[in-house]
Amino acid sequence: MNIVAGRPAAGVLAWSLAGLTVLTLAATLVLLGLDVRVISTGRILFYVLGTLALLLCTGIGRLIASRVPSNAIGWLLTMIGLMLAVSLFTEQYALRGLAGAPGSLPAVRQIGALSGGLAQFSLILLVILVLLFPDGRLPSRRWRPVLWGTFVAIAGAAAQQLQGGTTIDGGLTNALVAAGVSYHASLGVFPRHGWFGGLLVVVAAIALVTGVLTVVSVFARRRGAGPELRQQLAWLGYVGVLALLWLALLALISRTPASNGPLSTLLWALLVLTPIVGIPVASAVAVLKYRLYDLDVVVRKTVVAGLVAAAFTAIYVVVVVAAGAVTGRSGDRVLTFAAAALAAVALQPVRTRAGLLADRLVYGRRATPYEVLSGFADRIAGTFSTEDVLPQMARMLAEATGAERAEVWLRTGGAEHLEAAWPQQAPAQNPAQLAGAAGAGPGNLTADPATGGERARDFAVEHRGERLGTLRLTCSPREPLTPAGERLVLDVAAQAGLVLRNVGLLEDLRASRQRLITAADEARRRLERNLHDGAQQQLVALRISLSLARQVLASAPDEAADLLAQTEGQAEEALAELRELAHGIYPPLLADLGLRGALQAQARKAVVPVTVEADSIGRYSQETEAALYFCILEALQNVAKYAQAPEARVTLRQDGPSLTFTVADDGQGFDRSATPMGTGVQGMSDRLAALGGTIEITSAPGRGTQVTGRVPVAPAAQHGGPGQASGDHAAGPVQAVAPGR
Repeated sequence: MNIVAGRPAAGVLAWSLAGLTVLTLAATLVLLGLDVRVISTGRILFYVLGTLALLLCTGIGRLIASRVPSNAIGWLLTMIGLMLAVSLFTEQYALRGLAGAPGSLPAVRQIGALSGGLAQFSLILLVILVLLFPDGRLPSRRWRPVLWGTFVAIAGAAAQQLQGGTTIDGGLTNALVAAGVSYHASLGVFPRHGWFGGLLVVVAAIALVTGVLTVVSVFARRRGAGPELRQQLAWLGYVGVLALLWLALLALISRTPASNGPLSTLLWALLVLTPIVGIPVASAVAVLKYRLYDLDVVVRKTVVAGLVAAAFTAIYVVVVVAAGAVTGRSGDRVLTFAAAALAAVALQPVRTRAGLLADRLVYGRRATPYEVLSGFADRIAGTFSTEDVLPQMARMLAEATGAERAEVWLRTGGAEHLEAAWPQQAPAQNPAQLAGAAGAGPGNLTADPATGGERARDFAVEHRGERLGTLRLTCSPREPLTPAGERLVLDVAAQAGLVLRNVGLLEDLRASRQRLITAADEARRRLERNLHDGAQQQLVALRISLSLARQVLASAPDEAADLLAQTEGQAEEALAELRELAHGIYPPLLADLGLRGALQAQARKAVVPVTVEADSIGRYSQETEAALYFCILEALQNVAKYAQAPEARVTLRQDGPSLTFTVADDGQGFDRSATPMGTGVQGMSDRLAALGGTIEITSAPGRGTQVTGRVPVAPAAQHGGPGQASGDHAAGPVQAVAPGR
């Protein structure tokens, strides 16, 4: 059921209807002021609250009708507000002309007869609104007979106003009968009994079935709906449950002597005003879709208020009514005071118990969002170890959102791996693969084959713009992730960035330590192997040569001289090999000349022409110089092996408290995202990290590669330190080209 209208014309019409409603309500309040002596205080309060409620209903209807003119919800709300305003006005008009100032107004009985019929029409329009909620359309074409049933109910309500013998006692408040001026309708077109009475019974049955089916339509629409539509329908269901609560309390009061007291009047007002206020508010939230507010918080507060109200009502009934009936002092002021005192004493315990019960009703066994966030903050503060935080985080998310599975994925080395899950099951597919299929970004909705076709949501965890991992929730189609649950996960993800950063650093530290141990063991084994296969064998040969020379020295001096000359050559070879082995541990040139001199010497032997620029560096600790020296050699080796570059440039500079080096080439480059970090680069990173330094690699296909490393240096380690070679600052940039290369 859509209403098609241009936006300007719809705005004018909506404003006109709203203006007419406001004028009618203003006239009603004027008559109310004139009739104040013939109307009870409770009814006056109802009129005041009803006026405010109708203004809200009309305002929301005008807003929806002007912004979404094709949606019938706005027009229905506007018409409901206007009809109820006219109903209140006609009731006060008849009360003024019959009781307040008899004979002062014309056509009093005819106008007063409209009050009850307009109230019935408004109720039927509310039923139509619920049937079309929230998009202004039926759930499907099969629900058309239900809509036709509401039209039959409207026709029956109109015909009933023309039935002979109908008593006019007022509208929503029955103010006429309370003032003793009720009368029979003057227009008796149809008979009171006979065929017309039977026809009205049939119409009433159709109206009853239509109302029941309208409630069923809400559940039918909810089945298979998305999270947003479920939340919209939840607002409507919340209004219905609240109205049923007032109805139950009113039924309880009606069986006691207080059925005509102020409490009964208040409950009746709440019963009437709840749908008049609640349905427009639910419609505004659902139709305008600015934001679906946290319904669970609203429901929890309402449940607490309802339980407290029910407890106080029970206290009043037991103390004032029951005790009064037993003692014969019903309505006594002492009993009323005792009930009030008992209610005041029980307020805090009842409120506490009501809060616990409301949490169980709203959240079930799940923790409230506040409990989740506060508990997570405790764990971040150190209540649990780092290894325990991630499993606890997965468990909290699963229990707080109702998800069937929650997972925490950690990104290391450019890939993500499952770090924790609740409950413990077989790992699901990597979120990076799912994100590639569904589109990048947090909150992706993806199909999860590992869980039988259920839907999974991925939420990125970032810290200072760097993605550190993913929180992944797998929800059942029967209980999808609500907007409130989504915001909860986003809040946890925002706090989890620091946690995943710490976990990642811890894993990197463990891996770095393991690599250092492995590298040290490998270096010791390589040195042992080189000594055993090289220098040791040459020293054994030297010992044998010297033994032979000693044996032939007396009998063959010339042969002994040859053996000694051969032994001298073997000793020189052994010494050279030992020096070469020692160079791999700590190069002598580095110890003698520093970084600049050692790198210039290596540049002369490089395969690729290398330019070394180190005009303003001094001497530093052995650890610092060795780390930068071997990192630069590793980078130059990678240039020679992979870059296919015509030249390379090495730059060293003292940058405040840091010593920085850069190795740049203009070779073919590579794609950083598609190329994993090799063992050489990992070794460079470990060397610098051991000194508190960092390394950064910048490259792109066709644009060359630049390796930049930084290590902190102590203020005392400045130019001119111990062991600096003379003239180290005097020489300019040196370019060395290996001959024949």
